[in-house]
Formats: sequence, C-alpha cells, structure tokens
Amino acid sequence: MSGNIGSPSPIQPLSVGNVVSAGIRLYRSHLKDYFLLALKAYVWILVPIYGWGKCYALIALISRLAFGELVNQPESISSGERFVNSRMWQFLLMTLLMGFLGLGIVLGMAIVFGLFGFLSAVLIGGSGQQANPASVILLVAIAIIAGIGIFLGVFWFLTRFFLVDVPLAIEENIDATSSISRSWELTEGYVWRIVLISFITFLITIPIQILVQIITSILQVAFFAISGEDSGLFALLYFVLVLALSFTSGAAIVPLWQAIKAVVYYDLRSRREGLGLQLRDREI
Repeated sequence: MSGNIGSPSPIQPLSVGNVVSAGIRLYRSHLKDYFLLALKAYVWILVPIYGWGKCYALIALISRLAFGELVNQPESISSGERFVNSRMWQFLLMTLLMGFLGLGIVLGMAIVFGLFGFLSAVLIGGSGQQANPASVILLVAIAIIAGIGIFLGVFWFLTRFFLVDVPLAIEENIDATSSISRSWELTEGYVWRIVLISFITFLITIPIQILVQIITSILQVAFFAISGEDSGLFALLYFVLVLALSFTSGAAIVPLWQAIKAVVYYDLRSRREGLGLQLRDREI
C-alpha cells in the first residue's frame, strides 16, 4: 500500500481491503505494546469511576499510537499516555453520553413497538369478532418491514459514532461532546463502508472468540468435576480464571479494532481535509 492519500482536494478512499490489511499490519507489528496497553486498560475496569476513565483513555491511546505510525510521526507510549490521561475525565464523560444515547434509543424502540402492538391489538380485536386473516397477514408484513427499517436506521445511526473516541485521543482543543460531533461529521456518507469494514474485522476475531468459549466450557466442566458439588472456593477460583481469560481475550481483540479505527480515521480525514500526509510504504 503506497502513494499519497492526502491532497488539497478529495481523493478516492482506501478500499475496504486496504483499510483492514493496514489495521492488521499495525496490530501485528505492535502486538506486544498494544496488547499490554489493552490488558492494563481492562484491569483498570475493576476500579470504579476513576479506573473506568483510565480504561477508556488507554484503549483510545492505541488508536493514537497507530495513527502516529500511519502519518510517519511515531510517538512513545509514555508521551501518548500523558496526553490521553490529561483527558481522562472527558473520555469518561463521552462514554456516559454515549451510554445515555444508547439507552434513549432502546427506550424509543420499546415505545414504538409497544404502540404498534397496542394499535394492532385494537385493530384486530376491537370489533369483538374473529380477526380477518388478511388483516393479520397485512399487520405482520407491516411489522416485519417496519422492524427491518427501524433496525437498519438505528444501525446506520450508531455507525456514525464509530470513531467517537479517536478524535479525543488525537486532536487538539476538543472535548467529549465535540469528539462525538467530530465522529458524526467524518463518517457522513461512508456508513456502509464502515459497516463492511467492521463485519470483516468481526469475522477475523471469531477464532479467538471460539477459542475463549471452548476454554471456558472446559474450565466449567473441570471445576464441576473437581468440586463435585457447589463449593464457594471453587466457584471463586472459577470466576477469577474466567475473568482473567476474558481480560486476556479482550486485550487480544481490542487493539485490532482500535488500529482499524485509526486507519479509517486517517482515510476520512485525508479525503475530507487534505492532511497532505503519506501512508507509510513499508511493513508498519
């Protein structure tokens, strides 16, 4: 992958394959550093509030480091960590805002489907007579079409926030709310490309997820066979091992996603704003 992908005018985007392959190359060449950062982030989850802010900042740091590699301005981990730590509370606020947004979407969908169900019941059974099969079929068809439409709309809407943490980890003079707005701005018109990139990345991570499920099942069977009955000590040990396995697998997967997000962010900024930077033409 070579060539200048930034210019004063919009240019052709990187292909989906190039985005994914660049993310994989970043992930592979910095696996140890990114893995340890992600693992450190997951451990901070155990500390309420302060630790959550640290967790989100460290995860976003991976995207910052990956972006620095892409633009030929590599940064040390300590320097990058100082930058994201200075915005730790903004990362926590951003996550809370996104959580409230997600909750609002869930409640809105519940209200819409509840009203549809209520109106359907009124229309079908309001006359006190047996429902007309044709009416039932029509309502079911409308429900399916509306459901698919709502699902795609929500999926499109949420994908606009794919890069929500990246601007906050990279750009100057930005806070939680403006980072959210920045993601919305950058992803305009490129939602379905991002969806395809995300789908391919998800497929790549499936083997790790399957392996984790297999190991978890083996541990469950083994501990049940050893304990023979419900034992508090064995249950605690099982919980600790499963938690450690979850943290380890998450630390293996999250850096790939953050590297992919860094490449997407670079690609969108290059085309929209003409960064005038060159993607590194070597094994990153």
